[in-house]
Amino acid sequence: GLLIVDEEHRFGVEHKEKIKSIQANTHTLTLTATPIPRTLNMALSGLKDISIIKTPPTNRQPIKTYVSSFSEELIKSSIETELARGGQVFYLYNRVQTIQKQAEMVQKLVPQARVIVAHGQMSEAEIEAKMLEFYQGHAQILVCTTIIESGIDVPNAGTMIIHRADQLGLAQLYQIRGRVGRSHRKAYAYLLVDGEGTLTSEAKMRLDVLQRFVELGSGFQIASYDLEIRGGGNFLGGEQSGHIASVGLDLFTELLEEAIQELRGQKIDVDERHFEPEIQVGLVCEINPTLVSDSKQRLSLYRKLSQARTNIQVDELYEELVDRYGKLPTETENLFWLIRIKNLLKRVGVELASITANKTVLTVRKTTLIDGDEVMKLYTGPKSIRDPRISITPDSKIIYQIELTTLQSHLFELETLFKKIAPKAFA
Repeated sequence: GLLIVDEEHRFGVEHKEKIKSIQANTHTLTLTATPIPRTLNMALSGLKDISIIKTPPTNRQPIKTYVSSFSEELIKSSIETELARGGQVFYLYNRVQTIQKQAEMVQKLVPQARVIVAHGQMSEAEIEAKMLEFYQGHAQILVCTTIIESGIDVPNAGTMIIHRADQLGLAQLYQIRGRVGRSHRKAYAYLLVDGEGTLTSEAKMRLDVLQRFVELGSGFQIASYDLEIRGGGNFLGGEQSGHIASVGLDLFTELLEEAIQELRGQKIDVDERHFEPEIQVGLVCEINPTLVSDSKQRLSLYRKLSQARTNIQVDELYEELVDRYGKLPTETENLFWLIRIKNLLKRVGVELASITANKTVLTVRKTTLIDGDEVMKLYTGPKSIRDPRISITPDSKIIYQIELTTLQSHLFELETLFKKIAPKAFA
């Protein structure tokens, strides 16, 4: 009745589908530190339930991570530092044909250490003997391929050196880095590349993400960026990554969510679902290309902003940008305030806001939470409650005479107004 798949990222789609076909309607629990984009996308879309465990083992410390060009001096000093405190070193070199030469190079750099080699083309007995030798501390350096990616627990190993880290995937790098730092001592990971000029834009993004997310339990964030970089793949086919170019990811996700809601018997108000207020304002509101030079990254940030439905989500995205890029330029600050205004308009049911220097014209939807009686009180009521800044056009548009100093102050003024004329939206 229950199928448990551990290290889910190691399985392909065909493997998982074949396992599930053995018995229909089997409950399946998949475990992984870094879900593949397709699986994470299915979880975020509601096709799979997801639980996140962020609590690290007691006394476990984050792994200090460095990205550097290949340097024999760096390799030598990092190994000697680890050996000086009685620790061991993983040196990952993912080329079986030349791994022995690499091991000889490492041996020359640190002749006082015992260096052994392990890779996937060895027999099971050979691999087991080498791993046991390393685990028992008879060798100080293990030069190996990615066979150590999962299932290896050597508490005394405190340094990981990865040769040509730019050629490995993001989730794979995260898994490999996790082979060190499995005790109370501080661990170090060195991601070596040939040189900045030879890196692809995606490789730079992968290494940047890995260097920033070093705290324990950051596998989910790593996987989220992997989804962003590689795309979500195809839910109904064999692709585990890749972008849905034909209809666009946003529309595809919306259609999928609607289909899931229908299957669950939930009512879908399509009109409300696709309602997005339009805002006309004479200010530049954009993610400045000088701030985020990569066009794919900018599009991704625009998509995240458009999907932020609450101020908390907008604030989280704002903090993420400040953390990554520092102080934001005025036009990018404007964009964040514009999104907050858009969410406020959607909340009360305003489909168009035309914002000029001294007034804002609001076009109200048929299905709005704005109370017409409350508007009339402000327009024609007694002097004690009347607001001279409010007027109504013959076609029922609300004109609010307020000067546009900043979008932040404008948001505050609109929120104050809506609390009076649309109290149900804030109940």
